Amino acid sequence: MRERIPRRRPRFDDDEPVRAVPRPDYAVDGRADTDIDGPPEGDRWSTWTGAQHGPVPRPDWVVTAHAAVDTDLGVLKTGKEADVHLLQRAVPDSPGMLVAAKRYRTAEHRMFHRDAGYQEGRRVRRSRETRAMANRTAFGRDLLSGQWAAAEFAALGTLWSAGLPVPYPVQLDGTELLLEFVGHGEQTAPRLAQVRPTPAELADLWAQLGEALHGLARLGWAHGDLSAYNLLVHDGRLVLIDLPQVVDLVGNPHGAEFLVRDVRRVAEWFTARGGDPEAGEHLFHSLVAEAGLG
Repeated sequence: MRERIPRRRPRFDDDEPVRAVPRPDYAVDGRADTDIDGPPEGDRWSTWTGAQHGPVPRPDWVVTAHAAVDTDLGVLKTGKEADVHLLQRAVPDSPGMLVAAKRYRTAEHRMFHRDAGYQEGRRVRRSRETRAMANRTAFGRDLLSGQWAAAEFAALGTLWSAGLPVPYPVQLDGTELLLEFVGHGEQTAPRLAQVRPTPAELADLWAQLGEALHGLARLGWAHGDLSAYNLLVHDGRLVLIDLPQVVDLVGNPHGAEFLVRDVRRVAEWFTARGGDPEAGEHLFHSLVAEAGLG
């Protein structure tokens, strides 16, 4: 059985790589560890059966065995809308896989701060559901939770299939999204905001960012909430994360505004570290052309 991580209090330090923080001794789905229906070890049986699965061809590291067990190794990140846990899925006595389990909050604990502008073009057919989401009733917040999770899962599947640098979306089960864990061992890759690149590394990261954003633009999308805090740097490779709010540049009337904000935020970070101050404007205009908006 995998050795548990020693207990310690959560620490979130932007200047250090994030490690999983152990969770209390209760199962991830709320049942006690002694539940007679649970697995002999770990927290729950694999939820692969019945979940929506990521795109094919599927990476060979994905564990699909029905006998696999999920073990929650702790919290990687907390947020107003979702928490991200480190999860191990393995058949007993095998190494299995590590994934990031992003769990959107329940109605009574969730504080969605996403601007209503993100929802343009994401209307549901039933007027009752539309009103419930607009009024932020408990029912409406549950709908929003599922909508954000489904939107992120779908976006990641499309982007991964297109060859863009995003985590592979393993599965979606309700409002829990399992994603490829980006890091080494149980230590997640640092965010761009934590990296102190050399001039050569800075130039390479900017080039990678431009390629990734052009890939989004070719699909007619903008990230919608891009910053140095939702870009990971793994062995020199830039990886886009946190994509539930992907914006349709054509269908959303505020699409160009989101694109401007995305480019401005990251360009300011690069400029502050010695990057070309004109690069952001050049990137924006090339993305507009790529998306066919010019």
